[in-house]
Amino acid sequence: MSRRVVITGIGAVAPGGIGREEFWRLLVDGRTATRRVTFFDPAAFRSQIAAEADFDPSACGLTSQEVRRMDRAAQFAVVCAREAVTDSGLDLSGLDPARTGVTVGSAVGCTMGLEKEYVVLSDDGRQWLVDHGYAVPHLYGYMVPSTLAVEVAWAVGAEGPTVLLSNGCTSGMDAVGHGATLVEEGSADVVLAGATDAPISPISAASFEAIKATSSHNADPEHASRPFDLHRDGFVLGEGSAMLVLEERDAARRRGARIYAEIVGFASRSNAYHMTGLKPDGREMAEAIRVAMDQARLDPDGIDYINAHGSGTKQNDRHETAAFKRSLGERAYAVPVSSIKSMIGHSLGAIGALELAACALALDRQVVPPTANLHHPDPECDLDYVPLVAREHRMRAVLSVASGFGGFQSAALLAR
Repeated sequence: MSRRVVITGIGAVAPGGIGREEFWRLLVDGRTATRRVTFFDPAAFRSQIAAEADFDPSACGLTSQEVRRMDRAAQFAVVCAREAVTDSGLDLSGLDPARTGVTVGSAVGCTMGLEKEYVVLSDDGRQWLVDHGYAVPHLYGYMVPSTLAVEVAWAVGAEGPTVLLSNGCTSGMDAVGHGATLVEEGSADVVLAGATDAPISPISAASFEAIKATSSHNADPEHASRPFDLHRDGFVLGEGSAMLVLEERDAARRRGARIYAEIVGFASRSNAYHMTGLKPDGREMAEAIRVAMDQARLDPDGIDYINAHGSGTKQNDRHETAAFKRSLGERAYAVPVSSIKSMIGHSLGAIGALELAACALALDRQVVPPTANLHHPDPECDLDYVPLVAREHRMRAVLSVASGFGGFQSAALLAR
């Protein structure tokens, strides 16, 4: 018989909210953290806005050596992991290291460290042949994304299964789903599961610029991220991390842990169709939702809230609206749906973990975060997208979905 998996600790770093409680306050207040890019001069780009985190690594407890060694994405993950462990009340010294695992998702790895070092090595792009002597000693670690999981494992003393999962924008949800499987099957007793990405750099901006995926509402950054709105024109690039402590339910109860939620279902599918395109019927996402509901033994009437992928691109918002209708039938019209990307932007691989953290907090506090900036609903997106203001709402089970380039579609279900 498989073991039941619960969330007992949450750590978060997000634009506008460093730490779990600040992150939650931003969401329930409906505040947005999008602004003109400050990390580099964005003047040459069509999209000049982003959701940046006001993150001070020293203030968050990292030593000068850790700051020197780790890329920004790794710093996020380690800070979140430490917060999640503290929140859980676990005594790391009392855990069996070989039964403690780590699963970290990331779409673009150590992008900021790599780009910064390339600029130095190439003398601001003037040299085609670079001199490795100018590189920092930790450059190899920036090139190998698995170092993100390694840093978290070192921080918590985990010697069990340690995985870096990179499935594009579903990475965060998939990493939590994989972590839950490790506990469920008995491969680990405790897993630090989540994701991190810090992609706000010229190379990332140029990549999304090429396909016009990002918003060009530069004159009004605060209202640029507009999921499900008629006037949306793309997503706003963000950054951040969330890490969750996952435990076997009975063990968590025995030690008197606070349980935020139980992970009762997870599934992923691929559309095998196009790198960036989505079929309008939402069939693959709907199938992931159906399988997750089957695992949870829930029918559509058991779903009380949907945390949408809600990126703010035309085709994604229509695609998942169709997926909700296809998988939930008439129930889709009665369930509140919202997108927190409207407030914290799209942090690529990290966002799925941040959204699951938001779902666990929503279940715990019985409040649905709003979809900010939704002033003119798209008639093709005709569900209850909780515009502008958070809503108190009785919830027993919540659904979160993720969609990523390459055709990845994932769904997870949390229950009280």
